[in-house]
Amino acid sequence: MNTSLRHWREAATLIVAAARCSPSSARSRLLSPLPHASNLDRSSIRIPLASSQLPTTSNQVQHATNQLTTASNQLPHASTDFDYDVLLLKRSGKSGFMPNAHVFPGGLADPSDFSSEWMDIYSSFRHLPNFGLRSVRQAADTRPPMFAMNRSDHGSPISGDVAFRICALRETFEESGVLLAVSKLEGKTLLERLQDNENSVPAVKEINNSELNRWRVLVNEDPSNFLRMCREMQLMPNIWALHEWGNWLTPTAGKYRSRFDTAFYICCLEEIPHTLQDQKEIVTFQWSSPRAILASFAASQLWIAPPQFYELSRMCHYTSLHRLHDYAFRRATEGCEQWLPVFTKDKDQRHVSLLPGDRLYSAVSKGEEMEVDSITDPQEDNSLHRLVTTDPYTATLHVTITPKYNHLRPVEARVYDLGRKWKL
Repeated sequence: MNTSLRHWREAATLIVAAARCSPSSARSRLLSPLPHASNLDRSSIRIPLASSQLPTTSNQVQHATNQLTTASNQLPHASTDFDYDVLLLKRSGKSGFMPNAHVFPGGLADPSDFSSEWMDIYSSFRHLPNFGLRSVRQAADTRPPMFAMNRSDHGSPISGDVAFRICALRETFEESGVLLAVSKLEGKTLLERLQDNENSVPAVKEINNSELNRWRVLVNEDPSNFLRMCREMQLMPNIWALHEWGNWLTPTAGKYRSRFDTAFYICCLEEIPHTLQDQKEIVTFQWSSPRAILASFAASQLWIAPPQFYELSRMCHYTSLHRLHDYAFRRATEGCEQWLPVFTKDKDQRHVSLLPGDRLYSAVSKGEEMEVDSITDPQEDNSLHRLVTTDPYTATLHVTITPKYNHLRPVEARVYDLGRKWKL
């Protein structure tokens, strides 16, 4: 773990999307499964989806993305158009960071996430770079520092690509009770299938639920117990099911006392797992479609932070979980960009959060004082990448830049829902 960060602490979060349909119908549509996931209160399997045979080259992925962006520029008219839901957790009102916010599972990286003891847990994969994770094609000098950093310089043989996935899986288990893991006993078979570019593996062994409940309490007390749990239960956190999605930094300006450098991952499951809040940091949870979450936000029924707003808006391109997974699986090897929002105001005194690529981002990030013109027609300017907020529940995204690394623009649409007008 990088202890030299002056303003940010490293963290990881996981966007968990799960199909509403039954496992049997999901399997008939979604081909062979990836490694399995277990949950706390049932021994039934939670299966990350397999990737179908979509184009894999950078140009092919970009062409598909451009076609989708052109064809899908409106949100679906009903949340039932989605065949999947996304897991949101409501933070406690006593939380020191974003109290009462609805967030994706995630939290701070712990030194144990970088422990050399993971080399033994992943013994079947220790001879492979990053334990067999797919290589990212992004140039090393453009990778976000949290991924590019040589962790051996800080005393760890575990790369950021592995450790932050372990962190995201540990935090998901702590906060929601959902454990994504594969049996260490199946490591050899999994290794053979990964090397053959196959995605299906035998089912993970059934796990005693009371034992998992006990371990969850222990992990909440001390994150290093996650490593102990995996060793004693002969499990490997399923790092292969998590696909790199983004990297957000908490702004240096504003009211935030705590700041985080957060890796965002996405994982798709064939069935919604049984979920439990931890009754400490998390007071409740919900599974809802991306559009339903955004509509609830607009109706002031829940509050989500800008990263959640932005990423859910991206996900609205896909009402099909199968297509979302295929896109996330293929895009992940492109890499991602580090985003640090910077704040200013427009002539109407609305708060404007500028993101990299916006024509004013460089000047404002250097501390130059300027008033942003109010935007009447975003399509007239091809260099916009900003979020404009009128109040905590009214937000407008203006994104006309071409996203890097074959990522999606947020869906741009006007939606009328729950008696309130809002924009994406």
